[in-house]
Amino acid sequence: MGIFNRMEKTVTEAIQHRRSVRIFKNLPLDTLKVKKCLENAVLAPTSSNMQLWEFYHITEPRLLEKMVMACLGQNAAKTAQQLVVVVVRKDLWRKRAKANLDHLKSSFGIKPKKAYRGREKFALTYYQKLIPTVYFDVFGLFGWLKYLFFTVIGVFKPIYRQVRQSDMRIVAHKSAGLAAQNFMISMAAIGYDTCPMEGSDTLRVKKILGLPRGSEVNMVIGCGIRDEKGVYGPRFRIPFDQVYTQV
Repeated sequence: MGIFNRMEKTVTEAIQHRRSVRIFKNLPLDTLKVKKCLENAVLAPTSSNMQLWEFYHITEPRLLEKMVMACLGQNAAKTAQQLVVVVVRKDLWRKRAKANLDHLKSSFGIKPKKAYRGREKFALTYYQKLIPTVYFDVFGLFGWLKYLFFTVIGVFKPIYRQVRQSDMRIVAHKSAGLAAQNFMISMAAIGYDTCPMEGSDTLRVKKILGLPRGSEVNMVIGCGIRDEKGVYGPRFRIPFDQVYTQV
């Protein structure tokens, strides 16, 4: 169980408990517990295992105060005891591809190129050739050429088509969103609350955290313990039968 107590919620209980909490109590959070929930975040599924994400865990009062303005004065930021900023790092694709490649070579064992088996060769080729083909671009121009090329091939057989710069940006943000959900469910499981905020001045957030130009803010998550008035009304969801189709 580690630092989590024996009353940790089940997955279903945690999902049902999780709400977007806009007002938090003035009660401190255990920073180590929040960090452990972020360790769960990085276990989320991610496209090609590229892990093009970073997580900034803000606990310093001075930075929290600056973030309130960057989050447009929202109560979820103003009353948060801590903040987590989920950052997409598509610009690190070369570094993350190499990390995967090094891991595979370590797993397979050092041996001559011809000694690798079929599945091993495919995995190595995937990160040596396919990933660079998909992620490399120059001002978006190469992406359109790839898109046209793959579209023509797609006339004759099924093929992956999301190869433009904008497509890969979406892919990276989807993976970051999955990680954020892992984090928020983990927080709910131990009785902590969160609020994912779309409304923020992402340029100011990047300046506050000193993030490089190639990074993108996926979301800012307020963290705390919910106040009685922190949940704005009962949960509403479109009826399940309107969004579910079995085929």
